[in-house]
Amino acid sequence: MVQEYQSPVRVYKHPFELIMAAYVRRFPKCPLIPMFVDSEIISESQSDDGCVLVTERRCTIDIEAPRLLKRIAGVDYLYFMQKNSLNRRDRTLHIEVHNETFSNRVIVRERCSYTVHPENESWTCFEQSASLDIKSFFGFESTAEKIAMKQYASSIKKGKEIIEYYLRELEKEGLTYIPRWTSTVDSGTVTWRHQLPPPSAARAIPVNSAKDGLHCKDSSCSAELVTGSPDDKLDADYIRRYLGDLTPLQESCLIRLRQWLQETHKGKIPKDQHVLRFLRARDFNLDKAREFLCQSLTWRRQHQVDFLLDTWKRPQLLQDYYSGGWHHHDKDGRPLYILRLGQMDTKGLVRALGEEALLRQVLSINEEGLRRCEENTRVFGRPISSWTCLVDLDGLNMRHLWRPGIKALLRIIEIVEANYPETLGRLLILRAPRVFPVLWTLVSPLIDENTRKKFLVYAGNDYQGPGGLVDYIDREIIPDFLQGDCMCDIPEGGMVPKFLYRTAEELESEENRLLTDSIYKSASIYKGAPYELLIEITEASSVITWDFDVSKGDVVFNIYHSRKAPQPPRKETHGIASLGAVNPQLIDKSWVLGQDYSMVEKALMCREGESVQGSHITRWPGFYILQWRFLSSAACAASSMPRVDDVLASLQVSSHKCKIMYYTEVLASCDFRGSMTSLESCHSGFSQLSGTTTSSTISR
Repeated sequence: MVQEYQSPVRVYKHPFELIMAAYVRRFPKCPLIPMFVDSEIISESQSDDGCVLVTERRCTIDIEAPRLLKRIAGVDYLYFMQKNSLNRRDRTLHIEVHNETFSNRVIVRERCSYTVHPENESWTCFEQSASLDIKSFFGFESTAEKIAMKQYASSIKKGKEIIEYYLRELEKEGLTYIPRWTSTVDSGTVTWRHQLPPPSAARAIPVNSAKDGLHCKDSSCSAELVTGSPDDKLDADYIRRYLGDLTPLQESCLIRLRQWLQETHKGKIPKDQHVLRFLRARDFNLDKAREFLCQSLTWRRQHQVDFLLDTWKRPQLLQDYYSGGWHHHDKDGRPLYILRLGQMDTKGLVRALGEEALLRQVLSINEEGLRRCEENTRVFGRPISSWTCLVDLDGLNMRHLWRPGIKALLRIIEIVEANYPETLGRLLILRAPRVFPVLWTLVSPLIDENTRKKFLVYAGNDYQGPGGLVDYIDREIIPDFLQGDCMCDIPEGGMVPKFLYRTAEELESEENRLLTDSIYKSASIYKGAPYELLIEITEASSVITWDFDVSKGDVVFNIYHSRKAPQPPRKETHGIASLGAVNPQLIDKSWVLGQDYSMVEKALMCREGESVQGSHITRWPGFYILQWRFLSSAACAASSMPRVDDVLASLQVSSHKCKIMYYTEVLASCDFRGSMTSLESCHSGFSQLSGTTTSSTISR
C-alpha cells in the first residue's frame, strides 16, 4: 500500500532571500537532525545570468531501526538523491528527493517548495509532499513502513524549527537583510542591483478566515458547505488557530481529503471543521473517512439539509411542548444545550407531529450547534468543534419507555451518528431515575464507542456535590430548576392534548420526507372484514410486541398461531374493488379452530380512543396472525369467526368501519429480557395466555 503525505502551507514571516541563506546552512550536515549524517554535492550548474542554480546532492541517512533489521538488510546507512532548483528571479526553490538504497524494493519520493507568500512579498511559504511504496523488504514490510513513517513524521516537526534556528544564528551575526536578486547583462558582464521584483506569480492562498466563513455574518454563510477550488490552501497557523493541534500525519489526512473533495465535488465542499470531524470519527483512516463523508454529503444534498435553518419553521406545538434549548456555554467554551427529557411527552409529540418533524427538530439543533461552535471559536480564540448536552431526567418514568417512541429515538440517533460525528463533547445526565438503565440498554448499542465515553451520569442530587455540575458549568449559569441562580427560558414541556394527535395517513402524506417510512401503519376494519397481519416466527421464545391506537369505533384484538402457512388471498372480483378496499383474509374459511390454528391470547375488547401496548412470548415457531375485527355482540366468543358475509352492504355503512394505527416488532428473547420485560406498566396483565402457552403482557 502506498503511504502519502501532504503538508499544510507553513509560513515564515521572513523574506525569501533570508530563508535561503538559512536553508543552505543545513548542509553538508546538520547537528539538529541526528539522522542526517552527511551530504556531498554530486553536480552543480548555473545559468549564464546567475538566475537559476541547480544542485544535486547525495545524502547519508542513519535510520533508527532495530539492529537485527539492519543486519538482515545488510546496510548501516540509507542514501538519498536530492535535486534543488533555485530560481532567484522568481524567488522559488523546488526540491526533489528519491531513494538510492533499495530502490528496487522501496520507492520513496519527496517534493518540497519555497515560494513567496502571495499576500505579503516579505514572507515565505513552504509546502511538502511525499510518498512511500514498499514492494518487498525481506518479509518485514509492515515493520519497515511503520519505522519510516515514524522517522518522517519526526523530521517534519523539526523542519521549521531548524530554519528558525539558523535565522537566529544569522541575526546574531548581524545579517537580517539580503537584497533581492536582479541582473543586467551588458557586454557579457553580469551586474547586480537592488530592485523590487514584479508581483509574485505564486498560487493564491485565500485568506482562511474569509474562505471558511469564520467571520461571515451573512445568512448565506449559515449553510454547512462553502465554495472551494483546487487552488485553496490550508496554512499551518490557520490549522492551529481554528482546528487545533494536529500531528503532521493528521494534517496530511485533512489536506488530502480536502483536495480530493475539491477535485471531485463541483461547487461546494464541507467546511474544514466538519471534514476533520469525519476523520476523527474514523481514527484518521483516509479511505474510511472519505466513504463516511461521501455518504453524508449525498444525504445532505438529497434532503437539502444545508438550507434547513433558513427554510424550516418549527411548528408551534414544538415550541410549546419540546422542552429543550440552548443555554450559554460550559467552562471549556462549548455551546451548552439543555434537554428536560423527563418533562417531555415523547408519545404525544410523536403522535401529534410524527417522526419527521421530530427528526427535523433534532437536525436543526445539530445545524445550530455547528454554527455556535464557529461563533465560540471566534469569541474564545481557540478551536471549539463540539458542544455539551445536559439532559435532566427528573420526571422520567415508564411512559417514556413507550416502545414506538424508543424506536423513533433509535432511528434519529442512527441518522445523527451518521451525519454529525464528533460533535458531542460531553453529555451530562442528571437526576437519573431507577428506570434509566432500561433506556440506556436500548439506546447505547447505536451510539459510537468514542461518544459513549463522554457520558457522565448522576443519580438523584449527586450532581450538586464535588465532581458534579460545577466542575463543568460556571455556577452563575446553572439553571434555576437545577437549584442554580440563572433563569432559563426553556419550555417546561407537559402532556400534548390527544385532540392534536394526527392519523397515520396524515403523517405519511408529508412531502420531502427524511425518513422513507413511518413506524406507524394505518388500517381500516369493516364489519365482516377483519384486518389481519401475518408474522412468521422461526425461533421459539421470540417476542412479538405491539402498540396500537383505536382512532375510530370499537375493535376486538386476537392473536392466533398456525403451523402451516396461510395461502395468499385470492383477489375478489364482481365489483368489490369499486366500493372500497377489502382486507385480505389470512385465516382460510376451511380452517377449523383448534385443529388448523389456535388462539394464543384471549380476545381483547378495545374502545375508541384507547391505546394498547403488549407483548407475546412465542412458544412455537410457525405463523402468527394478529387480528383486529369489528366489535359486535358476539365478539367475545372465541369460536365466532366473522367472514366476508355481506361486504357490499357493510362497506357502504360508515358506522360499520373502524380505524387503527399500529406498530409491531419482533424481538429475540435475549433482547426482550434486557428491555421489554421492564416496560410493563401498572395496568399490565389483564390479558392471559391460554393454559398451554407462556405468559404475556398487554397494557393500555
